[in-house]
Amino acid sequence: MTHSNTVHAAETDVLVVGSGPAGAAASLALSALGVDNMMITKYRWTANTPRAHITNQRAMEVFRDLGIEQQVLAEATPHELIGDTVFCTAIAGEEIGRILTWGTHPAREADHRLSSPSQTVDIPQTLLEPILVRNATERGTQTRFSTEYLSHVQDADGVDVTVRDRVTDTTYVIRAKYLIGADGARSQVATDIGLPMEGRMDIAGSMNITFKADLSAHVGHRPSVLYWVIQPGSNIGGIGAGLVRMVRPWNEWLIVWGYDINDEPPVVDEAAATQIVRNLVGVPDLEVEITGTSLWGNNEMYATHLQAGRVFCAGDAIHRHPPSNGLGSNTSVQDSYNLAWKIAAVLRGQAGPSLLETYSVERAPVAKQIVLRANQSGREFGALFEALGITADQSEDEMRATIEERKDAGPAGVEKRRKVTEAMALKNYEFNAHGVEMGQHYTSQAVVSDGSARPAPTRDPELYFEQSTVPGGRLPHAWVGDSQRKVSTLDLARYDRFTLLTGVAGEAWADAAGKVAAELGIELETVVIGPGREVTDLYFDWERLRGVEESGVVLVRPDKHVAWRAHRLPDDPQRELLSALAKILGR
Repeated sequence: MTHSNTVHAAETDVLVVGSGPAGAAASLALSALGVDNMMITKYRWTANTPRAHITNQRAMEVFRDLGIEQQVLAEATPHELIGDTVFCTAIAGEEIGRILTWGTHPAREADHRLSSPSQTVDIPQTLLEPILVRNATERGTQTRFSTEYLSHVQDADGVDVTVRDRVTDTTYVIRAKYLIGADGARSQVATDIGLPMEGRMDIAGSMNITFKADLSAHVGHRPSVLYWVIQPGSNIGGIGAGLVRMVRPWNEWLIVWGYDINDEPPVVDEAAATQIVRNLVGVPDLEVEITGTSLWGNNEMYATHLQAGRVFCAGDAIHRHPPSNGLGSNTSVQDSYNLAWKIAAVLRGQAGPSLLETYSVERAPVAKQIVLRANQSGREFGALFEALGITADQSEDEMRATIEERKDAGPAGVEKRRKVTEAMALKNYEFNAHGVEMGQHYTSQAVVSDGSARPAPTRDPELYFEQSTVPGGRLPHAWVGDSQRKVSTLDLARYDRFTLLTGVAGEAWADAAGKVAAELGIELETVVIGPGREVTDLYFDWERLRGVEESGVVLVRPDKHVAWRAHRLPDDPQRELLSALAKILGR
């Protein structure tokens, strides 16, 4: 139905609801592509608590492509300071063990560096969101704070979105061609379009305490983001286990406590919060400044379809899970990166509307995977408690005694130490799941198969990421360039175009690509990699990774996923390339 009598106070191509990692990344990506967009948030400013923080290689690659990687690095805790994850009875107390996390183990560092030009870092959401919002706004996004989404009505040509200005308490309508609901785990947009959901909300309760205290003497020699404390009796029910998370090294911190969500929520005043901090740190007279407390629910819920007509959802609106594995904001950014170029292509008439359906087809399986993985990681903590012999019905003294047993010289001590070693190894699935972070593989209409199957993994596919140019996977990273500069293959495939990568023997693809680009009215660039050309294969790594002969070609989408490939130069490259791109673009 149309609303011809509705007065539109503003018009835009895309309206984004929410300024968190998903919403702000969507607006930044749209503005980078020159798409007119507006971003609204009901809040007065960006995130006021540290929330998401681990920023993995794939998200950093997106930021690199959108031109903000250096800004993020300037604010982030660097890769080498985030990995010495400690399990202890108190930060100043006894260590149970450590695990090198986020690819900082020497054996895993190689995997990470071979896979990407970017490294995993730590940046709290309080610092990341302003970078995204500022850059989006500088590049053209109309950003409106204190502006609340109320409802929407869509018709054949667009969406009428009713919003409320919370400063003046006035209501008005914004007309948009498309609406993106990036409005978090309680998404009203997702509710309004009736997204099909699996799973449950609020399966467990958590309490945050943010505080300032100089802990450098206790942690500087074992730098990490996470210090896990197993301390009987010190928390609000259940086994005494808490997380002390670094927000800024080494004087801003966040404690995460679990509580029984079926009971009354805990009320923690400044004195109680200070006591919890001192207990977990293990310094009875520690100087502490409590800066805040908040409660939140752990969720295990994902959407099985992500859109309805001209309305899409992204971020926590479609995947709701605990922070285990550090996947939340990373996946949210990637949702938006997948969606924005597709909307831009349809708005420009370069693609049919069917391209937009591939957003759900490609990203819904990712949402499911990360929700299940994060919750499984949370449950896998039980293995460490089991190994130590701790159960919730023990008294504090019994718990302490059973933790002490790991030091015994007798057979029981030997067995306990073996079990602790096994339990710690299991945590690699939370803290070193490189394949989960990087291995998204799309199967959709926007990917044209060359008939080849994905290579069988040679190592555990959750822990290890293996690069390949099989259509649907992310373009492999290799360093290329010339005697003056070094760039990643990912840098060759810009976000504002499709890119063809070929070798010297495949130079005929360039002529074919020029004709196909003109016929379809799209941006399509051919990059010939080889000696004497603009880009050369500096370390001969691309030759090993490209998966096609030198005369073959790899077609890369704007979001760096391989859309199609040809193993060698065919008789009619123009016809084959046109056929592949027409399918991808729904033409």
